[in-house]
Parts: sequence; structure tokens; C-alpha cells
Amino acid sequence: MRKDAQRNRDLLIAAAREVYAERGVDAPLDDIARRAGVGNATLYRRFPTRGALIEAVFGESLTHTLRRGEEARNADDAWAGLAGYLEYIFEGLAADKGANDLMTTSIPGVHSLDALKTHHHETVCLLIRRAQEQGAMRDDVVVEDLLFTLAALGRVVPASVTVAPQAWRRYLGLLLDGLRAPAATAALPAPPLTPDQLTGALRALAGGESDG
Repeated sequence: MRKDAQRNRDLLIAAAREVYAERGVDAPLDDIARRAGVGNATLYRRFPTRGALIEAVFGESLTHTLRRGEEARNADDAWAGLAGYLEYIFEGLAADKGANDLMTTSIPGVHSLDALKTHHHETVCLLIRRAQEQGAMRDDVVVEDLLFTLAALGRVVPASVTVAPQAWRRYLGLLLDGLRAPAATAALPAPPLTPDQLTGALRALAGGESDG
């Protein structure tokens, strides 16, 4: 690749990473080209599809998440492995709206995302079964329970981050405590939202301005 072509590609990836983090993966490609300082034709020449650009931006981080799933699978304590893995995922969701979109939507042509979602499902299945065998998780939990509640929590993370950046830790803690076999005794890791913060989060989720 010529130096100018490589430079344009790098500029587009950097611009897309910024725009996706701020606005999600549905952000117009024209805005990405504008931020990169290149023409639309250059963008489409380098990345003919939205999926190709998303793959270039997120491929490495998705692969790293897959590796974290492998580490969780190999944990001696399945509950600790699951909790640590989910905390890592939610840290990414809170920091990057684009990453949040990837985990809750389907985007054609992003092969590393397809591989991660398959691996994620398998990881959660395995850790649920092992945590139940070790007596840490209630026996009536199935993988659909956890995946559904994680998706629901994940969708509100970007809104809550605007008013209380660490609030998601509290609600992930509550979610995990609801899955425990023994009674939960650990203190929740973040304070609750105030009424005004809750109003702001819900307003942001609906597409309006937050109060934070």
C-alpha cells in the first residue's frame, strides 16, 4: 500500500474509532470521512462496506475479549471467572458506545464479531454449568436468563454513564447477586443513582438531553 493510501486508511480508522465511541456504529460514514479530512470516495475505496470499517476499528479489541473469555473458562473458581469476565465486558461497554452497539446488535460482514458472539455464548454456558456444579450459582438459572439480563443492562449503560459513570457496577453486582446460590453478603461496589440521575439517564436513553 502506498504511503498516502496507508495514511488515509489510518486517518479513517482513527476517526471512526472516535465517532463510534461517541455516537455508536450507526453514525453516518460521511461524518467519519469529514473528521478524517478525506473525501467520501476515499473512505469507500478503503472500506467498501460498513462492516469492513467496523472490522478494522474493533477487530483487535474483539479478539482480545475472546481471549479474556478463554481465561475465564480456565479459572478454577467458575463464579470468579464469570464475574471477572462480565466486569471486563461492561467496562468496555461503558467506555465506548460503539462497543456497546456491537454486543447488542447484528452487523453483517464483521467476522470477528460473529466469532466473539459464538464464543461468548459458549463461555457463559460453560461457566454457568461449572458454577452450579461448584454450588455457587442457583440451579434453576439457564444461559438465556443471563444473556437476556446482560443485554437489558448493557443497553442502558451508555445512558447511565452520562450521569453516574460507575453506576453500572452496582447493577451488575445486583444482577450477579441474584444468581448466587447462597445469600449475598458483599457490599455493592457503587452508590445508587439519585432521583435526578435516574431521570437524566432515562431521558438520555430516550434520545433527549441528560440532566447530568
